[in-house]
Amino acid sequence: MGTIAKIHEMLVNKQVSCEELTKSYLSEIEKANPELNAYVCVTPEAALKTAKAVDKKIAAGEEIGSLEGVPMTLKDNMSTKGIETTCCSKILGGYKPIFDATVWETLKSQNAVLLGKTNMDEFAMGSSCENSCFGGAANPFNTNHVAGGSSGGVSSAVGGNIAAYGLGSDTGGSIRQPASFCGVVGLKPTYGAVSRYGLIAYASSLDQIGPITKSVEDASLVFDAIAGKDKRDSTSVGGGNTYATLDNDIKGMKIGIAREYLDGVRDDVKEAVLAAAEVYKSLGAEIVYFDLPILKFALPVYYIIACAEASSNLGRYDGIRYGYKTAHYTGTHDMICRTRSEGFGEEVKRRILLGTYVLSAGYYDAYYKKAQNLRGTIISAFNKAFEQCDVILAPTVPMTAFEKGHATSDPIETYLTDICTVPVNIAGLPGVSVPCGFNAKGMPIGMQLIGKSFGEAQILNAAYKYQQAAPDKFIDTKWGVKL
Repeated sequence: MGTIAKIHEMLVNKQVSCEELTKSYLSEIEKANPELNAYVCVTPEAALKTAKAVDKKIAAGEEIGSLEGVPMTLKDNMSTKGIETTCCSKILGGYKPIFDATVWETLKSQNAVLLGKTNMDEFAMGSSCENSCFGGAANPFNTNHVAGGSSGGVSSAVGGNIAAYGLGSDTGGSIRQPASFCGVVGLKPTYGAVSRYGLIAYASSLDQIGPITKSVEDASLVFDAIAGKDKRDSTSVGGGNTYATLDNDIKGMKIGIAREYLDGVRDDVKEAVLAAAEVYKSLGAEIVYFDLPILKFALPVYYIIACAEASSNLGRYDGIRYGYKTAHYTGTHDMICRTRSEGFGEEVKRRILLGTYVLSAGYYDAYYKKAQNLRGTIISAFNKAFEQCDVILAPTVPMTAFEKGHATSDPIETYLTDICTVPVNIAGLPGVSVPCGFNAKGMPIGMQLIGKSFGEAQILNAAYKYQQAAPDKFIDTKWGVKL
């Protein structure tokens, strides 16, 4: 068990068979998942079938790809043909898609070994993974703390060594925030770099699929594998080819720090991020401080746009075609009303209500239209910022992973945890979260590197050079071995 490169080497050198490796992961899931609650569905039959096919190729002397035979997982909002896909919501209980999401279709064709589907906030709405109908995923560094959200299950599985890597989705930080909380690497690609076909939508203009991995190299390998134009997704453009430039020299690279990103950030997080800036200085990069006052509008703009799109996207869940249907009703209208009331969780209902409100007559111009105009201003502000620097360095989250139950006791503060991540989604930019330290209690701290549109190669290059210079920040949990 370990990084993708280590697993690939073990398979090629016949140190372990793919079947043995897969059984080892499945055994670890059986032991660790009752405590972590990372998986909501385990697929041993499919995993072992693929593993045997990979072993056949190796035995025949055929070459295998870098991701071939590597055990992985998918967030439970990505369609998997014949495998239950619920978005961790009661309303999609028992739903088995009749097609695969493009990302899974791509990885499946490369003989990726799917261990199962992982936990998430219901319909990807949340920052702690506690909004799941299966209960929340736990943090592998301390199971009394949350894994983060909404891709908490993937981060918990990768951080807890019960998956080599996984795919999550990021609407306002849902890959980067849990990656930060669980001490792993999370890449949110540029909007359009990876196909969203088969991703069950939350907010269509913000959602993006990306990898959660143990190392920067792994994130680059997985991103290059899944990036590409897809005719089934009209917003996909394509991208990739980041692995070849990972080890480029970053001497002279201008790394920007927006002062506003450090406002309201806890001292231990701020110190870790500024210490990372010093590491970059020692590597020959130049640190540039600048102002980005428009950031204060990012959170309200995000919640207006995201909730409006969620209200529209979630209108299809009515109990008529698939998923949960109420048992007792008096007519069609009553059936739909009861089904949605019983099927959706509190957070999802809250966001549907808010989204319907901002789209309603009399409020559309005051809220939704204004938010979209401000979105354009935020995009322009980032474009201007990139005239002064090559990449932007910022905290991923203003704090470390909070204890379970905190999100329900203080939902407003929980919304504020997205303050550093949502600007990237609003502007459609790429961002990668990498571990940069630990607090006094040993909980991981993450920093994010933000790049220009389709600048994944540059941010991954900067992240890789940091990983090389500060390997002590990239450690495993009690369930595994050091990288």
